[in-house]
Amino acid sequence: MHIKPFDNQNKPIVDVDHDRVPLNYFNIVKLKRGEVFQYSVAGYETCIVPATGRISVSVEGNAIGQIGLRSEDVWDAEPEGIYVPTAMAAEIVCDSEQAEIFIAGAKFDQVLEPFAVFADDVDVIQYGSDDTKTHRKIKHILGMKQQGRVGLLLVSELFTVGEGGWSGFPSHKHSDDRGDAETHHDETYNFRFKPNNGSALQMLQATDGEPGAAFHVVDGSTFIIDKGYHPCCVLPGYQMYYFTILGGLTKRGLTPHFQAEHAGQLETIPGMKSMWSAFK
Repeated sequence: MHIKPFDNQNKPIVDVDHDRVPLNYFNIVKLKRGEVFQYSVAGYETCIVPATGRISVSVEGNAIGQIGLRSEDVWDAEPEGIYVPTAMAAEIVCDSEQAEIFIAGAKFDQVLEPFAVFADDVDVIQYGSDDTKTHRKIKHILGMKQQGRVGLLLVSELFTVGEGGWSGFPSHKHSDDRGDAETHHDETYNFRFKPNNGSALQMLQATDGEPGAAFHVVDGSTFIIDKGYHPCCVLPGYQMYYFTILGGLTKRGLTPHFQAEHAGQLETIPGMKSMWSAFK
């Protein structure tokens, strides 16, 4: 579940047909000015999101756009992204001194049309409160605004507001395909902290009534989730960010199932219900 930070040398961290999260694809690409990275992923639609730096992207030889407003870290500015349809060839050119680029993917067979998501297209939702230690901001890069233009991929960035507190609570899962009651979505996170010596505990409880586990995630950690309830808690005094990839099995819209003993907390956290509705 926890993939420790390492130099992936521009090769996928979560590759196609992964044994735990086969619906996801994830790569981190690092480039210097003028360097070029090319890729094509058969059977997976993808989204290119600069964590930092500015890049130009073309798909099948056609220029789609120049994106990337952040220089120092993911807290600098709003995210931007480019959707790359299944199996199409993408080329990324670094236009800044350096760039770190997330490539998110979900298994999907149909071929759609590429498009850019600029800062004004990002859907920003803030919820929770300081009192409940749940104050968060979600920036949907491929969210419901792009419904109909994307297959089964959801891509978002989640930020703490203030320092410390909980995310992903009430405890929820999305591992069983049960129509309107719950959808099956594989999920992949990449964590960042400010200051970058911060860390968090990512919890995972596989089934109701059984003891779970907690994983110590640090700056650059990747965490993959195929099943189980999975709230997360960041240390006091630190801000937390995680890049979030969701790939649906049969539906793009996410419907979580909340753990029965904590579901009542939905009523105590401001904006929580409307936050979840933005994933549907």
